[in-house]
Amino acid sequence: VQLQASGGGLVQPGGSLRLSCAASGSRFSTKAMGWYRQAPGKQRELVARITSGRDTNYADSVQGRFTISRDIVKNTMYLQMNSLKSEDTAVYYCNAVVGTVVYWGQGTLVTVSS
Repeated sequence: VQLQASGGGLVQPGGSLRLSCAASGSRFSTKAMGWYRQAPGKQRELVARITSGRDTNYADSVQGRFTISRDIVKNTMYLQMNSLKSEDTAVYYCNAVVGTVVYWGQGTLVTVSS
């Protein structure tokens, strides 16, 4: 399974970005997909997760500002990020659980700064 994350960039506080994660190469259903992030000097943390049944959960820090979604036909996951804050600055990674294996994308940098 290959995961290609995109959509990162530089945005001002209060702005919005949409990240995409395109999945390819799997013949099996994806149980769940998620977005994680890692800020400099910090551990990687869960941002949002969505299951094959479209159940979602979010980190408290992004609840109400970020929305995770999936397009099954395009095999792509999205993260709509609104009201961005400087503390959202990080490399964002997508992952997918296929069977018992977890796959990771390469990461996309989000920088929130004026």
